[in-house]
Amino acid sequence: MSASTISAKNVGKVYGGEPPLTALDGISLDIRPGEFVSILGPSGCGKSTFLRCIAGLEEISSGSLKADGRDIAGPPDHVGMVFQRDALLEWRTIERNIMLPIEFAKKPLANYRQAMRELLALAGLTDFGGKYPRQLSGGMRQRAAICRALIDQPSLLLMDEPFGALDALTRDQMNAELQRIWLETRNTVVFVTHGIAEAVYLADRVVVLSPRPGRIADIIEVDLPRPRKLAVRETPEFGRYTHRIRALFHDMGLIHEEPGKVDEGVAA
Repeated sequence: MSASTISAKNVGKVYGGEPPLTALDGISLDIRPGEFVSILGPSGCGKSTFLRCIAGLEEISSGSLKADGRDIAGPPDHVGMVFQRDALLEWRTIERNIMLPIEFAKKPLANYRQAMRELLALAGLTDFGGKYPRQLSGGMRQRAAICRALIDQPSLLLMDEPFGALDALTRDQMNAELQRIWLETRNTVVFVTHGIAEAVYLADRVVVLSPRPGRIADIIEVDLPRPRKLAVRETPEFGRYTHRIRALFHDMGLIHEEPGKVDEGVAA
């Protein structure tokens, strides 16, 4: 199955009320098939709103948003989604959680059992398929959630701060695991995050959004060879990318120190 193309042209999103709330304004972005794109910005800038519009869970208010050349009106075909919370069903084994989308689609489970075993192996969960979510660590649960999103071989994977609830060490491990899984599957990934280093480490391009209403402040091409080791984050090349993004946040008034001396602040 080929990867998806996403095309946004002057997308706006306004929520009703008094006064109305403009969440997104003038978003134009083309996401190439098989590309890994990180969407980065401060809280409330519309990152998750944009992702939900791509997922067909919310309607745009203006502009054009297409998947594979077709207007998005409801969830596109062949899309998987991973949220910050793994949302695993505690009364189902990991295998049965992974197979849930197949059950919902009323597809023959037998046709997907081999794919499930391969995903468990890819995620390092071969010995845990018969376990229940409560028996797994947070990182293992999130890997299971990624397997569930991939079971029906989606061409498009949408991830909404999937590692935000994890501790720093587990988050690092999950970044490395996600890169490895993506290099195997090569589907199109749109990844929402607050983390500057996480965005740069994972992405082919980082799309930086301004504070609400969300507008594209910059699109940064990440020219670092893959596969990337976690140690790449200590290199001068990596540092130039993170410095550039911190400077953007400084210019937006989100970081109140000299750009070369700040920690990651709102984008940590």
